[in-house]
Amino acid sequence: MAFGWITRLLRAGGPSPTPAGPTGPAGVARSRAGMSARRALEFGGAVLLGRKLPVGQVVVGESVELLRSLPEKSVDLIFADPPYNLQLSQELYRPNMTRVDGVDEAWDQFDSFQAYDDFTREWLTACRRVLKDTGTIWVIGSYHNIYRVGAIMQDLGFWFLNDIAWIKSNPTPNFRGVRFTNAHETLLWAQKKKGARYTFNHHAMKALNEDLQMRSDWVIPVCSGKERLRLHGSKAHPTQKPEALLYRVILSSSNPDDIVLDPFFGTGTTGAVAKKLQRRWIGIEREPAYAELARNRIAAVDAGLFSEEIYVFPSPRARLRVPFGRLLEAGLVSPNQTLYFGSRGEITARVRADGAIECQGAVGSIHQVGRTLSGAPCNGWEHWFYEEVDGERHPIDVLRKLYLETQ
Repeated sequence: MAFGWITRLLRAGGPSPTPAGPTGPAGVARSRAGMSARRALEFGGAVLLGRKLPVGQVVVGESVELLRSLPEKSVDLIFADPPYNLQLSQELYRPNMTRVDGVDEAWDQFDSFQAYDDFTREWLTACRRVLKDTGTIWVIGSYHNIYRVGAIMQDLGFWFLNDIAWIKSNPTPNFRGVRFTNAHETLLWAQKKKGARYTFNHHAMKALNEDLQMRSDWVIPVCSGKERLRLHGSKAHPTQKPEALLYRVILSSSNPDDIVLDPFFGTGTTGAVAKKLQRRWIGIEREPAYAELARNRIAAVDAGLFSEEIYVFPSPRARLRVPFGRLLEAGLVSPNQTLYFGSRGEITARVRADGAIECQGAVGSIHQVGRTLSGAPCNGWEHWFYEEVDGERHPIDVLRKLYLETQ
Protein backbone atom coordinates (compact mmCIF):
# COMPACT_ATOMS: atom_id res chain seq x y z
CA MET A 1 0.00 0.00 0.00
CA ALA A 2 1.39 3.41 -0.97
CA PHE A 3 0.76 4.89 2.47
CA GLY A 4 2.03 1.86 4.40
CA TRP A 5 5.05 3.65 5.89
CA ILE A 6 2.88 6.57 6.95
CA THR A 7 0.35 4.25 8.56
CA ARG A 8 3.13 2.62 10.57
CA LEU A 9 4.36 6.02 11.74
CA LEU A 10 0.86 7.05 12.72
CA ARG A 11 0.47 3.89 14.74
CA ALA A 12 3.82 4.54 16.39
CA GLY A 13 2.62 7.96 17.48
CA GLY A 14 -0.91 6.77 18.19
CA PRO A 15 -3.87 6.78 15.80
CA SER A 16 -4.94 10.15 17.16
CA PRO A 17 -3.38 12.98 19.13
CA THR A 18 -3.22 12.65 22.90
CA PRO A 19 -6.42 14.34 24.05
CA ALA A 20 -6.08 17.67 25.79
CA GLY A 21 -8.00 18.57 28.89
CA PRO A 22 -9.83 21.71 29.80
CA THR A 23 -6.60 23.21 31.13
CA GLY A 24 -4.69 23.25 27.84
CA PRO A 25 -3.09 21.27 25.01
CA ALA A 26 -1.40 17.95 25.34
CA GLY A 27 -0.06 18.41 21.82
CA VAL A 28 3.43 19.30 23.06
CA ALA A 29 3.83 15.70 24.16
CA ARG A 30 2.95 14.19 20.80
CA SER A 31 5.25 11.80 19.03
CA ARG A 32 7.41 13.69 16.55
CA ALA A 33 7.20 10.69 14.24
CA GLY A 34 3.42 10.86 14.32
CA MET A 35 3.51 14.62 13.69
CA SER A 36 5.83 14.18 10.70
CA ALA A 37 3.62 11.53 9.20
CA ARG A 38 0.53 13.71 9.50
CA ARG A 39 2.38 16.67 7.98
CA ALA A 40 3.29 14.49 4.99
CA LEU A 41 -0.42 13.87 4.41
CA GLU A 42 -1.72 17.42 4.79
CA PHE A 43 -2.99 17.65 1.24
CA GLY A 44 -3.24 13.95 0.45
CA GLY A 45 -5.57 12.81 3.19
CA ALA A 46 -4.81 11.02 6.45
CA VAL A 47 -4.97 7.29 6.97
CA LEU A 48 -7.07 6.17 9.92
CA LEU A 49 -7.63 2.47 10.50
CA GLY A 50 -6.99 1.80 6.84
CA ARG A 51 -9.36 4.50 5.57
CA LYS A 52 -8.38 7.81 4.04
CA LEU A 53 -9.71 11.14 5.26
CA PRO A 54 -10.11 13.97 2.72
CA VAL A 55 -7.81 16.28 4.68
CA GLY A 56 -7.16 19.62 2.98
CA GLN A 57 -10.04 19.08 0.56
CA VAL A 58 -13.47 20.56 -0.13
CA VAL A 59 -15.82 17.67 -0.83
CA VAL A 60 -18.96 18.51 -2.79
CA GLY A 61 -22.19 16.83 -1.77
CA GLU A 62 -24.86 16.57 0.91
CA SER A 63 -23.41 16.90 4.41
CA VAL A 64 -25.22 13.95 6.00
CA GLU A 65 -24.34 11.53 3.24
CA LEU A 66 -20.66 12.54 3.20
CA LEU A 67 -20.35 12.58 6.98
CA ARG A 68 -21.57 8.99 7.04
CA SER A 69 -18.74 8.02 4.69
CA LEU A 70 -16.03 9.25 7.07
CA PRO A 71 -14.42 6.98 9.67
CA GLU A 72 -15.94 6.96 13.14
CA LYS A 73 -14.20 9.07 15.81
CA SER A 74 -11.78 10.63 13.34
CA VAL A 75 -12.28 14.39 13.87
CA ASP A 76 -11.01 16.61 16.71
CA LEU A 77 -13.18 19.69 16.22
CA ILE A 78 -16.34 20.54 14.28
CA PHE A 79 -17.57 24.01 13.40
CA ALA A 80 -21.06 24.06 11.90
CA ASP A 81 -22.87 27.03 10.40
CA PRO A 82 -26.08 25.29 9.29
CA PRO A 83 -29.02 26.82 7.43
CA TYR A 84 -30.88 29.21 9.74
CA ASN A 85 -34.36 28.54 8.32
CA LEU A 86 -35.04 32.29 8.32
CA GLN A 87 -38.51 31.93 6.83
CA LEU A 88 -38.41 35.40 5.26
CA SER A 89 -41.88 36.23 3.96
CA GLN A 90 -41.13 39.41 2.03
CA GLU A 91 -38.31 41.49 0.62
CA LEU A 92 -36.72 44.17 2.80
CA TYR A 93 -35.71 47.65 1.69
CA ARG A 94 -33.60 50.41 3.20
CA PRO A 95 -35.00 53.95 3.64
CA ASN A 96 -33.38 54.91 0.31
CA MET A 97 -35.38 52.06 -1.31
CA THR A 98 -32.33 49.88 -2.05
CA ARG A 99 -33.03 46.18 -1.47
CA VAL A 100 -31.44 44.45 1.52
CA ASP A 101 -29.36 41.51 0.33
CA GLY A 102 -30.78 38.89 2.72
CA VAL A 103 -30.76 35.11 2.77
CA ASP A 104 -33.25 33.73 0.30
CA GLU A 105 -31.36 30.76 -1.17
CA ALA A 106 -33.11 27.42 -1.56
CA TRP A 107 -30.71 25.72 0.89
CA ASP A 108 -32.10 27.88 3.72
CA GLN A 109 -35.74 27.02 3.09
CA PHE A 110 -37.68 24.16 4.74
CA ASP A 111 -41.34 23.21 4.45
CA SER A 112 -41.94 23.14 8.21
CA PHE A 113 -40.28 23.26 11.59
CA GLN A 114 -40.55 19.48 11.70
CA ALA A 115 -38.64 19.18 8.42
CA TYR A 116 -35.94 21.48 9.81
CA ASP A 117 -35.76 19.49 13.06
CA ASP A 118 -35.43 16.22 11.15
CA PHE A 119 -32.62 17.68 9.04
CA THR A 120 -30.87 19.05 12.14
CA ARG A 121 -31.10 15.74 13.96
CA GLU A 122 -29.63 13.91 10.97
CA TRP A 123 -26.55 16.08 10.50
CA LEU A 124 -25.86 16.37 14.24
CA THR A 125 -26.08 12.58 14.61
CA ALA A 126 -23.65 12.17 11.72
CA CYS A 127 -21.30 14.74 13.27
CA ARG A 128 -21.42 13.00 16.62
CA ARG A 129 -20.35 9.72 15.00
CA VAL A 130 -17.21 11.18 13.40
CA LEU A 131 -16.25 13.32 16.41
CA LYS A 132 -13.68 11.81 18.76
CA ASP A 133 -14.81 11.14 22.32
CA THR A 134 -12.48 13.96 23.39
CA GLY A 135 -13.70 16.30 20.64
CA THR A 136 -15.95 19.33 20.75
CA ILE A 137 -18.42 20.95 18.37
CA TRP A 138 -19.39 24.57 17.76
CA VAL A 139 -22.74 25.43 16.19
CA ILE A 140 -23.69 29.00 15.28
CA GLY A 141 -27.19 30.30 14.70
CA SER A 142 -29.68 33.10 15.26
CA TYR A 143 -32.92 33.28 17.22
CA HIS A 144 -34.64 31.66 14.23
CA ASN A 145 -32.98 28.28 14.81
CA ILE A 146 -30.49 28.13 17.68
CA TYR A 147 -33.01 27.08 20.35
CA ARG A 148 -34.27 24.19 18.24
CA VAL A 149 -30.68 23.16 17.44
CA GLY A 150 -29.66 23.37 21.09
CA ALA A 151 -32.52 21.18 22.28
CA ILE A 152 -31.68 18.52 19.71
CA MET A 153 -28.01 18.62 20.69
CA GLN A 154 -28.96 17.89 24.30
CA ASP A 155 -31.31 15.11 23.20
CA LEU A 156 -28.43 13.49 21.32
CA GLY A 157 -26.13 13.55 24.35
CA PHE A 158 -23.91 16.56 23.70
CA TRP A 159 -22.86 18.41 26.86
CA PHE A 160 -22.75 22.20 26.66
CA LEU A 161 -19.56 23.94 27.75
CA ASN A 162 -20.49 27.51 26.83
CA ASP A 163 -22.81 29.61 24.75
CA ILE A 164 -21.03 32.56 23.16
CA ALA A 165 -22.77 35.75 22.11
CA TRP A 166 -21.18 37.10 18.95
CA ILE A 167 -22.03 40.78 19.27
CA LYS A 168 -21.83 42.49 15.90
CA SER A 169 -20.27 45.93 16.14
CA ASN A 170 -21.78 46.86 12.76
CA PRO A 171 -25.14 45.03 12.49
CA THR A 172 -27.69 45.59 9.76
CA PRO A 173 -30.37 47.97 11.13
CA ASN A 174 -34.01 46.98 11.41
CA PHE A 175 -35.22 49.21 8.59
CA ARG A 176 -38.93 48.70 9.21
CA GLY A 177 -38.60 49.81 12.83
CA VAL A 178 -40.91 47.12 14.20
CA ARG A 179 -38.33 45.16 16.23
CA PHE A 180 -34.99 45.60 17.96
CA THR A 181 -31.97 45.45 15.65
CA ASN A 182 -30.63 41.90 15.56
CA ALA A 183 -27.10 42.64 16.73
CA HIS A 184 -25.88 39.22 17.83
CA GLU A 185 -25.74 35.54 16.97
CA THR A 186 -25.23 32.63 19.36
CA LEU A 187 -22.53 29.98 19.25
CA LEU A 188 -23.07 26.77 21.20
CA TRP A 189 -19.90 24.96 22.28
CA ALA A 190 -20.37 21.38 23.43
CA GLN A 191 -18.35 18.27 24.10
CA LYS A 192 -19.34 14.87 22.79
CA LYS A 193 -19.22 13.13 26.17
CA LYS A 194 -19.81 14.77 29.52
CA GLY A 195 -16.72 14.61 31.69
CA ALA A 196 -14.30 13.63 28.93
CA ARG A 197 -11.06 15.53 28.54
CA TYR A 198 -11.26 18.19 25.87
CA THR A 199 -9.09 20.97 24.47
CA PHE A 200 -9.43 24.47 25.83
CA ASN A 201 -6.42 26.74 25.39
CA HIS A 202 -7.30 29.04 28.26
CA HIS A 203 -3.94 30.78 28.45
CA ALA A 204 -3.81 31.41 24.71
CA MET A 205 -7.22 33.06 24.82
CA LYS A 206 -6.19 35.10 27.84
CA ALA A 207 -3.10 36.31 25.98
CA LEU A 208 -5.24 37.15 22.95
CA ASN A 209 -7.36 39.32 25.26
CA GLU A 210 -4.48 41.40 26.69
CA ASP A 211 -3.94 39.01 29.61
CA LEU A 212 -7.56 39.15 30.76
CA GLN A 213 -9.70 36.03 30.94
CA MET A 214 -11.81 35.98 27.79
CA ARG A 215 -15.55 36.31 28.37
CA SER A 216 -18.46 34.76 26.52
CA ASP A 217 -19.44 37.99 24.74
CA TRP A 218 -17.33 38.54 21.65
CA VAL A 219 -17.56 41.94 19.96
CA ILE A 220 -16.51 41.35 16.34
CA PRO A 221 -17.68 43.18 13.20
CA VAL A 222 -19.52 41.30 10.47
CA CYS A 223 -17.54 40.27 7.43
CA SER A 224 -17.06 43.26 5.13
CA GLY A 225 -14.53 45.15 3.05
CA LYS A 226 -11.68 43.22 1.43
CA GLU A 227 -12.44 40.10 3.44
CA ARG A 228 -15.91 39.78 1.92
CA LEU A 229 -15.87 37.59 -1.17
CA ARG A 230 -17.81 39.08 -4.09
CA LEU A 231 -18.96 37.98 -7.52
CA HIS A 232 -19.91 40.61 -10.07
CA GLY A 233 -20.08 43.21 -7.32
CA SER A 234 -22.47 41.23 -5.09
CA LYS A 235 -21.81 39.09 -2.02
CA ALA A 236 -20.59 35.67 -3.05
CA HIS A 237 -22.26 34.12 0.00
CA PRO A 238 -24.98 35.74 2.13
CA THR A 239 -23.73 34.46 5.50
CA GLN A 240 -19.93 34.54 5.20
CA LYS A 241 -18.50 34.64 8.72
CA PRO A 242 -15.59 36.89 9.70
CA GLU A 243 -12.21 35.21 10.06
CA ALA A 244 -11.79 36.83 13.48
CA LEU A 245 -14.70 34.74 14.77
CA LEU A 246 -13.24 31.47 13.50
CA TYR A 247 -9.81 32.45 14.77
CA ARG A 248 -11.13 32.39 18.35
CA VAL A 249 -13.08 29.19 17.83
CA ILE A 250 -10.17 27.24 16.34
CA LEU A 251 -7.42 28.68 18.53
CA SER A 252 -9.38 28.03 21.73
CA SER A 253 -10.49 24.46 21.14
CA SER A 254 -7.93 22.71 18.95
CA ASN A 255 -4.20 22.14 18.70
CA PRO A 256 -1.79 22.20 15.74
CA ASP A 257 -2.28 19.19 13.45
CA ASP A 258 -5.80 18.50 14.77
CA ILE A 259 -8.49 17.81 12.17
CA VAL A 260 -11.15 20.53 11.95
CA LEU A 261 -14.33 19.64 10.06
CA ASP A 262 -16.93 22.04 8.69
CA PRO A 263 -20.03 20.27 7.28
CA PHE A 264 -21.46 23.52 5.82
CA PHE A 265 -18.26 24.92 4.38
CA GLY A 266 -19.62 27.78 2.29
CA THR A 267 -16.75 29.90 0.97
CA GLY A 268 -14.17 28.33 3.26
CA THR A 269 -13.61 30.62 6.25
CA THR A 270 -13.05 27.62 8.53
CA GLY A 271 -10.46 26.11 6.19
CA ALA A 272 -8.63 29.40 5.64
CA VAL A 273 -8.25 30.05 9.38
CA ALA A 274 -7.42 26.42 10.15
CA LYS A 275 -4.62 26.52 7.60
CA LYS A 276 -3.25 29.76 9.07
CA LEU A 277 -3.19 28.16 12.53
CA GLN A 278 -1.51 24.94 11.32
CA ARG A 279 -4.59 22.77 11.76
CA ARG A 280 -5.71 20.24 9.21
CA TRP A 281 -9.22 20.71 7.81
CA ILE A 282 -12.03 19.03 5.89
CA GLY A 283 -14.80 20.96 4.16
CA ILE A 284 -18.18 19.62 3.01
CA GLU A 285 -20.24 21.87 0.72
CA ARG A 286 -23.28 21.06 -1.41
CA GLU A 287 -22.94 24.00 -3.83
CA PRO A 288 -20.11 23.53 -6.39
CA ALA A 289 -19.76 27.30 -6.91
CA TYR A 290 -19.12 27.91 -3.21
CA ALA A 291 -16.71 24.97 -3.10
CA GLU A 292 -14.65 26.41 -5.94
CA LEU A 293 -14.49 29.82 -4.26
CA ALA A 294 -13.35 28.12 -1.05
CA ARG A 295 -10.61 26.16 -2.82
CA ASN A 296 -9.20 29.27 -4.47
CA ARG A 297 -9.39 31.25 -1.23
CA ILE A 298 -7.58 28.62 0.85
CA ALA A 299 -4.96 28.00 -1.84
CA ALA A 300 -3.99 31.68 -1.54
CA VAL A 301 -3.30 31.33 2.20
CA ASP A 302 0.41 31.16 3.02
CA ALA A 303 0.58 29.29 6.32
CA GLY A 304 4.36 29.40 6.57
CA LEU A 305 6.48 26.82 8.36
CA PHE A 306 5.30 25.13 11.53
CA SER A 307 7.06 26.08 14.75
CA GLU A 308 6.14 24.83 18.23
CA GLU A 309 7.29 28.14 19.70
CA ILE A 310 4.75 30.01 17.56
CA TYR A 311 1.75 27.67 17.44
CA VAL A 312 1.84 25.50 20.59
CA PHE A 313 0.77 26.93 23.94
CA PRO A 314 1.44 24.50 26.80
CA SER A 315 -0.61 24.99 29.92
CA PRO A 316 1.26 25.65 33.17
CA ARG A 317 -0.40 22.49 34.51
CA ALA A 318 1.18 20.47 31.70
CA ARG A 319 4.69 21.43 32.79
CA LEU A 320 7.06 18.80 34.14
CA ARG A 321 6.23 18.11 37.77
CA VAL A 322 8.99 19.12 40.18
CA PRO A 323 8.69 18.31 43.90
CA PHE A 324 9.54 21.32 46.07
CA GLY A 325 12.17 19.19 47.79
CA ARG A 326 14.23 19.14 44.57
CA LEU A 327 14.94 22.83 45.12
CA LEU A 328 16.37 22.01 48.55
CA GLU A 329 18.59 19.31 47.10
CA ALA A 330 19.82 21.70 44.41
CA GLY A 331 20.61 24.43 46.93
CA LEU A 332 18.08 26.88 45.45
CA VAL A 333 16.18 26.89 48.77
CA SER A 334 17.62 26.39 52.25
CA PRO A 335 16.19 24.73 55.36
CA ASN A 336 14.67 27.31 57.71
CA GLN A 337 14.35 29.83 54.86
CA THR A 338 11.39 32.21 55.10
CA LEU A 339 8.67 32.16 52.44
CA TYR A 340 5.95 34.80 52.10
CA PHE A 341 2.32 34.12 51.23
CA GLY A 342 1.73 36.67 48.47
CA SER A 343 3.93 39.34 46.98
CA ARG A 344 3.04 41.79 49.75
CA GLY A 345 1.55 39.48 52.36
CA GLU A 346 2.66 39.42 55.98
CA ILE A 347 2.04 35.69 56.52
CA THR A 348 5.31 33.75 56.52
CA ALA A 349 6.32 30.09 56.53
CA ARG A 350 9.55 28.26 57.30
CA VAL A 351 11.03 25.64 54.98
CA ARG A 352 11.67 22.30 56.66
CA ALA A 353 14.57 20.05 55.72
CA ASP A 354 12.17 17.41 54.36
CA GLY A 355 10.64 19.79 51.79
CA ALA A 356 7.48 20.57 53.76
CA ILE A 357 6.74 24.06 55.07
CA GLU A 358 5.41 25.14 58.44
CA CYS A 359 3.08 28.10 58.94
CA GLN A 360 0.91 28.99 61.93
CA GLY A 361 1.01 25.43 63.18
CA ALA A 362 0.11 23.92 59.81
CA VAL A 363 2.66 21.56 58.21
CA GLY A 364 2.49 20.23 54.68
CA SER A 365 3.40 20.85 51.07
CA ILE A 366 3.45 24.34 49.58
CA HIS A 367 0.07 23.55 48.04
CA GLN A 368 -1.54 22.05 51.17
CA VAL A 369 -0.53 24.88 53.48
CA GLY A 370 -1.56 27.45 50.89
CA ARG A 371 -4.97 25.79 50.64
CA THR A 372 -5.35 25.88 54.43
CA LEU A 373 -4.56 29.60 54.51
CA SER A 374 -6.76 30.61 51.57
CA GLY A 375 -9.60 28.17 52.09
CA ALA A 376 -9.48 27.32 48.39
CA PRO A 377 -7.35 25.27 45.97
CA CYS A 378 -3.89 26.82 45.80
CA ASN A 379 -0.95 26.52 43.41
CA GLY A 380 1.89 26.96 45.86
CA TRP A 381 4.41 27.74 43.14
CA GLU A 382 2.54 30.95 42.34
CA HIS A 383 1.39 31.96 45.84
CA TRP A 384 4.56 31.48 47.92
CA PHE A 385 7.33 34.05 47.42
CA TYR A 386 10.98 34.22 48.42
CA GLU A 387 12.80 37.45 49.16
CA GLU A 388 16.02 38.69 47.55
CA VAL A 389 18.73 40.50 49.55
CA ASP A 390 17.38 43.80 48.21
CA GLY A 391 13.96 43.02 49.68
CA GLU A 392 12.25 42.28 46.34
CA ARG A 393 9.96 39.26 46.32
CA HIS A 394 9.57 36.68 43.55
CA PRO A 395 7.32 33.61 43.29
CA ILE A 396 9.14 30.36 44.02
CA ASP A 397 8.06 29.27 40.53
CA VAL A 398 11.07 31.31 39.35
CA LEU A 399 13.31 28.87 41.24
CA ARG A 400 11.44 25.90 39.77
CA LYS A 401 12.11 27.19 36.25
CA LEU A 402 15.76 27.77 37.11
CA TYR A 403 15.99 24.18 38.35
CA LEU A 404 14.47 22.82 35.13
CA GLU A 405 16.96 24.78 33.03
CA THR A 406 19.83 22.96 34.71
CA GLN A 407 18.42 19.47 34.14
